[in-house]
Amino acid sequence: MQVWPGNPYPLGATWDVQGTNFALFSQHATRVELCLFTGTQETRVALPEVTDHCWHGYLPGVMPGQRYGYRVHGPYDPAAGQRFNPAKVLLDPYAKAIDGELRWDDALFGYTIGHPDGDMSRDDRDSAAYVPKGVVVDTSFDWGRDHPLRTPWQDTVIYEAHVKGLTLRHPDVPKELRGTYAGIASAPVLEHLHALGVTAVELMPVHRFVSERHLVDRGLTNYWGYNSLGFFAPHAAYARSREPGAQVAEFKAMVKALHEAGIEVLLDVVYNHTAEGSELGPTLCFRGIDNTSYYRLAKDDRRRYADSSGCGNTLDVTHPGTLQLVMDSLRYWALDMHVDGFRFDQAAALAIGLNDAGRLGAFFDVIAQDPVLSRAKLVAEPWSAGEGGSQLGHFPTAWTEWNGKYRDCVRDFWRGDGRARAELGYRLTGSSDIYGENGRRPHASINFVTAHDGFTLRDLVSYDRKHNEANGEGERDGDGENRSWNCGVEGPTTDLTVNALRSRQQRNFIATLVLSQGVPMLLAGDELGRTQRGNNNAYCQDGEISWVDWRAADKELVRFTRAALRLRREHPVFRRWRWFDGRPIPGTHVPDIGWFRPDGAEMSEKDWTVATPSLAVYLCGRDLGPDARGEPLVDASFFLLLNASPEPLPFTLPPRSWGKRWVKVLDTAESGPHHKHEAHAPGTRVSTHARSLVLLRCEEAPPR
Repeated sequence: MQVWPGNPYPLGATWDVQGTNFALFSQHATRVELCLFTGTQETRVALPEVTDHCWHGYLPGVMPGQRYGYRVHGPYDPAAGQRFNPAKVLLDPYAKAIDGELRWDDALFGYTIGHPDGDMSRDDRDSAAYVPKGVVVDTSFDWGRDHPLRTPWQDTVIYEAHVKGLTLRHPDVPKELRGTYAGIASAPVLEHLHALGVTAVELMPVHRFVSERHLVDRGLTNYWGYNSLGFFAPHAAYARSREPGAQVAEFKAMVKALHEAGIEVLLDVVYNHTAEGSELGPTLCFRGIDNTSYYRLAKDDRRRYADSSGCGNTLDVTHPGTLQLVMDSLRYWALDMHVDGFRFDQAAALAIGLNDAGRLGAFFDVIAQDPVLSRAKLVAEPWSAGEGGSQLGHFPTAWTEWNGKYRDCVRDFWRGDGRARAELGYRLTGSSDIYGENGRRPHASINFVTAHDGFTLRDLVSYDRKHNEANGEGERDGDGENRSWNCGVEGPTTDLTVNALRSRQQRNFIATLVLSQGVPMLLAGDELGRTQRGNNNAYCQDGEISWVDWRAADKELVRFTRAALRLRREHPVFRRWRWFDGRPIPGTHVPDIGWFRPDGAEMSEKDWTVATPSLAVYLCGRDLGPDARGEPLVDASFFLLLNASPEPLPFTLPPRSWGKRWVKVLDTAESGPHHKHEAHAPGTRVSTHARSLVLLRCEEAPPR
C-alpha cells in the first residue's frame, strides 16, 4: 500500500478528500504500525516519519468509514515504566469516532494473567479481535447560523442529564429516537426544558467509554460513563444510526437543535483518568502507546501508578504531550462540535503536583490563556477521590465549582438541624465565605441539592438509608451520602401525613435552590419526582432504576418547579452578579440584605450562634448594578421565610421602613404557585406551616 510522509499535525486521522493523514504521538516508541481493518482482514503499514515524537504518514485513497488502530513497538520493561507490546491493537487517542464494542478477553492484557511474575511477564496473544477501532470521519456539517449563546452565568439554570436515561421511557419521543442524541433534540424534550426554564443541559459523559470487566462479569454495565477511552469520539451507543462515524453528525445535530431552542450544551468530561485502570489493567490505548508520557507513575516505583483519581490511574497533564491531548480535545469539542462549556470530573486530580507554590498550575494556566476555552463555561468538581482531596474555592476566577457545602448545608437545614442556620446564611447568598475573597462573583457557586452521584430528590425525602442491593456490592458502595439521609422522615410533624411531608420537602429544596444566589443545577427528573428506589449509586444500572419514568411524573411538582424558576427569571434580585455588603442602599435607610428572627427583630451576632431551624431574609431590589446596556437595574424587594421545624411558626414582618405592603407569591405548603395575593402590613404576622418556605414580595418600595 502506498504511503507518503504526511504531516505530524494535526494528530489523529485527518481526511482531505484525496486521502487521510495519520499522526500519533509517542515519545519512546521505536516503531509504529498503522493497522487498517476491512471486516476481519488487517493491513499493516509502518508510519514512515517521526517529527517531534509524532509518528506520521499519508495514505492516498483512504476514505471516511475506514476502521483503524495501531501497533506500537518499544521495550516491555514495567520496572522502568515501559509497557510496549505490538501484539495489542491500540485505539488512536485522537480518534473522532470509534466503532465496535470492547469484548473482554485475557488477550487484552499486555501481561500474562496468572503468570507467577505478574505484569512483568509479556503476553504475546493478538488482541485485534476484541478491541473497538477508530474510524476515519468526514467532519463537515451544515451549522447554518449556529453560534455560541454565551448566556451570562447569573442567568444560567443547569439541567444535569444522561443522554440515554432522559428519553428512553418518554412516551412522546418517537420510539426510534429514544435514548439517543436525537432524542435529546426532539420536540417533546425541548418543549419540557423550555417550559421549565432551563438554559443549559449538562450531559453526563459522552466521550467514548467502556464497561469494566468486573461489571460485565456480573451482568452489569458502566451506565454513567465515567470510564473514558476516547476523548474526541462521541459515545456510539447514543447514536440512532449504527453506521461507523454517524455519531459525529448526530451529536452536532443535537447541539444545533438545543442552541436553536436557546439552550447551551455543557459536557461532563473525565480527563483525570482513563478506562485502562491500574498497572494490572488492559492495554487498550495510552498504556501501549507511551505509558511513561500519558500516566503519572509512582515516584518510588515506576512499575506502579500514582492514583489521584481513585480509579487506578491518573493522566499526567504535566507532560507536554498529554497536556496537548487534553487541550486539543477541549478545543475540538468547543470549535468543531460547538459545545458551550465543560464540567471537569474530579478536577482536583488535574492539579496534583503541578506547582510547589501551593496554587493550581499549568493545566489551568493554559486554559486561562487559550482564546477559545477561556470564553467557555468552565465548571470544576473541586475534589478528587485520591490525593488532592477537596480544593473547594481554590479554582481560578474564571471557573465555577460544584458547591458540596451548599448541598450538605441545605439538606441539614431542611432535616430540621438548627445548627445549619448560621451556615445557611452564606449558602443562600452565594457562599461569599468560599468565593468572596479572590475576585470571584456569586455565580462561582454551582448550587445543587442532588446530582447523578447520590439520591434523587424524591429518594432523598423518602428513604432513611440507601438501597443499593442491585449493584451486587453488598451495600458497601454509595457511603458518601451518610450525612444527609432522613431529609423527609426524621422527627414528628403535627399537620402532615408522610406523603404530604415528602412532597413539601421536595418543594422546599427546589425553592431554596432556585432562590439562592449562584447558579442552580437540577438533576434531570427531580422536577418529575423521579425515584431510583433508594439506590444512591446507580452507576452500573442501565435499566428502570436509572431511566426517567415520564409516565409517573408528579405534574404538581413540575408546575411548582416551573413557577419557582419563572420567579428567578423575572426577578434579578435572585441572580445578582455582585455580593451583598449589608450597607444601606444610597438614599434609603435599608441595606441590600437583612436577617430577621421570627419575632421580627433583626439578627444579632449572638442570634447566629443559636441553633434554631428558622430564618427570615430581606432581599432589596434596589441598586442591583447596571444591566447589559449600563442602565441601573431595579427590582422588587422580597422577604423570604424558612421554617424547617416540625411545627407551624408565625413570622413578624419588619417595620414600615423596610416595606409598606407585602404579598405572598410562593408557599411550599401549597402544591402550586400562590394566587391569592392577600396583602400583609408591616409588623403583622405571617403564618408558615411546619417545614415550609414562604416568599413575600414588596408591592411598594421603601421610602427614599
